[in-house]
Amino acid sequence: MNAAADLSILYLITQATLVVQLVMALLVVVSLVSWTAIFSKGFAIRRARSETVAFEKTFWSGAELSQLYQQATNQRHRTGALERIFEAGMSEFLKTRGRGDASATLDGARRAMRATYQREMDGLESRLSFLASAGSVSPYIGLFGTVWGIMHAFTGLASLEQATLASVAPGIAEALVATAIGLFAAIPAVVAYNRFAHDIDRLANRFETFIEEFSNILQRQR
Repeated sequence: MNAAADLSILYLITQATLVVQLVMALLVVVSLVSWTAIFSKGFAIRRARSETVAFEKTFWSGAELSQLYQQATNQRHRTGALERIFEAGMSEFLKTRGRGDASATLDGARRAMRATYQREMDGLESRLSFLASAGSVSPYIGLFGTVWGIMHAFTGLASLEQATLASVAPGIAEALVATAIGLFAAIPAVVAYNRFAHDIDRLANRFETFIEEFSNILQRQR
């Protein structure tokens, strides 16, 4: 077998020590789970953004609040996060309207919208912590595999009378594969986390702005 074949990625992985192979397997699993989270979260945020834009367009087009509320409560109608926030506030406002102090009615509607807002944000932010952990920990896991592999390679030199680069290179190369896999798992996770955190923060700002603007509208409806 020639030198190029001896140093192929597949050969280095199969010839690595058990500890290094376990590290590589762990990193592959982390990478697969990360990519699954990236795609699912990316689609979820894109859908939430499009649903928010669509509801804002309908809301500010001058539609009647009662009509929007009936549409939001229709189970056959697919509602988005912002529409669910509107539904919560409108529902609480209609329940308590005219039964007591007007400011208490408005405060109740605002609290209902805030509670729904928190639930929606929890859903949007789910699995982001895993991406952050994968991005920060994966390089160190790969580095552990590399250090272990290099230690094993140099330990094997003790039985050789004369150490050469050819005898050291395969062990070091197979150890460095662990670092490469760790970076492969970490880089997409970090990039995706930063992007998703930015997008979710922008959605949160839009939700909070809507809550305040809708509260002002409800104040005029008392």
